[in-house]
Amino acid sequence: MSDRFDVITMGRIGVDIYPLQTGVPLPQVESFGKYLGGTATNVAVAAARLGHRSAVISRTGADPFGEYVHQALGGFDVDDRWVGSVAQYPTPVTFCELFPPDDFPLYFYRCPKAPDLEIHEDELDLPSIADARIFWMTGTGLSEEPSRSATLAALRHRAKRGTAVFDLDWRPMFWDEHAEATGWYREALAHVTVAVGNLDEVEIAVGTRDPEDAAERLLELGVELAVVKQGPHGVLARTRDQQVVAPPVPVEVVNGLGAGDAFGGALCHGLLHDWPLERTMRFANAAGALVAGRLACSSAMPYAHEVEELTAISGTELNA
Repeated sequence: MSDRFDVITMGRIGVDIYPLQTGVPLPQVESFGKYLGGTATNVAVAAARLGHRSAVISRTGADPFGEYVHQALGGFDVDDRWVGSVAQYPTPVTFCELFPPDDFPLYFYRCPKAPDLEIHEDELDLPSIADARIFWMTGTGLSEEPSRSATLAALRHRAKRGTAVFDLDWRPMFWDEHAEATGWYREALAHVTVAVGNLDEVEIAVGTRDPEDAAERLLELGVELAVVKQGPHGVLARTRDQQVVAPPVPVEVVNGLGAGDAFGGALCHGLLHDWPLERTMRFANAAGALVAGRLACSSAMPYAHEVEELTAISGTELNA
């Protein structure tokens, strides 16, 4: 087997502690489930579920939750060779509340600092990053040093070879100054080929919530594909010579938190297969809808046949 990866992601990793009771405020919740979590990690899991060789670059604490993360990655067939440990910081945990269909407050426990922000440039396997068919990084990785410099170094070394995706991943609680985020987002955008974000995220990156205007500004900054997620209005995807708006797939929402990560893994799937843009967006929307209808994030990531079955039921065509 070649050592080349289909997808390498870089960013957050941790443990999701989700209520097993829906519509109950966190102080009254009595039972929880434990799941692998973190945006970059979930995208790697989603890609693996769709049949791709994936790995994640991140850090855990040197603690039992860190051991659990490695066990879970192995169970999902995600390579963990670049998931090291940082002795001085605990593995992050994230709690949420479930108020479907659209209210899922998150509570991040990443203090005094998350280990995944302690990735150093000299620890990176730059040849493997450059060789991967897709390299996926996130906005959170730009929020603090040394992760910021390491992430930008990976992008510069890759030099737009293959596909480099910037998941805008705007989490305001991770930034002291929102204007600072905009500056670092612009720096990263100069080195990627694809940008993906919702309306809040593109506003931080390019200063507008208008989907078409945001896509145009992202293209002006050098990306080749801009993907703007519009919630109930579907997804707008734009290249320099094509624009697609893919409608949402109706689903009874259980937990909307993992839908974007499932979308990301499915986006990678379409790009790796060189599908037409509309087919890729419809497939990604369906993958996101499936996970929104499930409780967990990582363990809820769908297999290709499940996505195809949903598109058939919903009447969404996936013609090549």
